[in-house]
Amino acid sequence: MRPRRRPVEHVRPSNRDTTRINDAIRVPNVRLIDDDGSQLGIKSTDEAREYAYGKNLDLVEVAAQADPPVAKIMDYGKYKYEQEQKAKQARKHQSQIHVKEIKLRPKIGIHDYNTKKGHVERFLNQRAKVKVTIMFRGRETTHPERGRDLLLRLAEDVKEIGTIESQPLLDGRNMVMLLGPTKNAGVKRDAESEDTQRSEEAVQGDGERQDPPPADDAQPQSGAQELEAEAQVRP
Repeated sequence: MRPRRRPVEHVRPSNRDTTRINDAIRVPNVRLIDDDGSQLGIKSTDEAREYAYGKNLDLVEVAAQADPPVAKIMDYGKYKYEQEQKAKQARKHQSQIHVKEIKLRPKIGIHDYNTKKGHVERFLNQRAKVKVTIMFRGRETTHPERGRDLLLRLAEDVKEIGTIESQPLLDGRNMVMLLGPTKNAGVKRDAESEDTQRSEEAVQGDGERQDPPPADDAQPQSGAQELEAEAQVRP
């Protein structure tokens, strides 16, 4: 008697998975690979499927373009889980690149410029890239050099923590420049955080110490001593 086959729902691939397994393999013959990696030669698909069921495993098509297709004996549910875990770990360790955007006008005032520059510095210190966009309106488009000069001025002002990764380029009514953080980005912020932490620790340490007792002449006097002092002062 053939061993009981596991429920199909435990091994059914997801909608995005096009891998053919078990009954989904319709070719007449397959080149069979055992679960330990050994080559079992060309077998009929029905025979290979029965062999997989006998081990309570799955028949999985691993090379559909071969002639005949290559199929392997494996626990497909376990295999998919391990692949998902590997992909999850790879995404976890992959560095994420954040891009922030700042928009300026060609005729921006000095106060607004300094505010925008502060935002750019903050983003760069967070080790994010900054997309700086100059928005032209009306006849401002006839003087793109003003926008370019403004972008290069901003890049010069933040050159300690930011470097130009994409030179100013005109895109329709906008001019765009991309800044990326340098090795110095965030270093000052980290140092200031460390100094702040040390200061807080020092204040906490001072708070635990007790103040020295006052000198003898500064000791508080009792009520009787005060009256006696007054009597000595009066004629």
